[in-house]
Amino acid sequence: MKYLSALIIIMLFATPTSGAQNATQDIINPAEGGSDIFDIGTTYGARITKMSYTEAFDHTIFNSLLKKHVSENGNVNYKGIKSDSKKLQSYIDIIKSHQPNDDWSKNDKLAYWINAYNALTIDLILRNYPTKSIKDIKDPWDQRLWKVGNTWQNLNDIEHKILREMDEPRIHFAIVCASVSCPKLQNTAFTASNLDEQLTNATKEFLADTSKNELSKDNIKISKIFKWFKNDFEKNGSLIDFLNQYSDVTISESAKKSYTDYNWNLNE
Repeated sequence: MKYLSALIIIMLFATPTSGAQNATQDIINPAEGGSDIFDIGTTYGARITKMSYTEAFDHTIFNSLLKKHVSENGNVNYKGIKSDSKKLQSYIDIIKSHQPNDDWSKNDKLAYWINAYNALTIDLILRNYPTKSIKDIKDPWDQRLWKVGNTWQNLNDIEHKILREMDEPRIHFAIVCASVSCPKLQNTAFTASNLDEQLTNATKEFLADTSKNELSKDNIKISKIFKWFKNDFEKNGSLIDFLNQYSDVTISESAKKSYTDYNWNLNE
């Protein structure tokens, strides 16, 4: 299994130096032994040290597929992915044979299952392509098509019994049901080391999309995702509290609320 290394920057302050110094690279190769620490010099008297974080799972294959076949707006080129089906299947095969364990961090587990959900949704669409909507497929979320470890998984179980149990409501803007009114499919894979930033960006993008949400101080017309999963968004306050964390508009607690129609047409 190939591992990704992502870098977490830690600022360690040293004795101030005279004037501003440009950061200079003096990188220690962790393969040569010792701790995974990279010293890149000083800037404005601050000692900058990078510590290596090793991802528990390598999402490189899926990342390359997304970059190649998903637009910045989240439109999916299913025909293109179908021509790259061997690459998609190789990623799904790795998912099947490498499941999260107790040693994995919460972010590693979240990234794994978010990417798994999205990859398996794409696989479901390709098994039935061409199709105009995921809802034209019989029992799309209940089909147990993928044996992950010893368990035959379906999309419903991954969403409701795994991801929603991890107390992270922003997953609803990361997993994508292959439909126009869903959050857009990001064209990069989720990774543990960047997960918080990625989930925040996905949430902000979704709320800022006026085809899915119309927000003002006193009136909000929002996606039915906020109706279907209301409890997930109210675990640490009201729904308005959640929206105000990620919206450019400050919404009143007394704002009138309605929901947009959900478009289940394929997101291509």
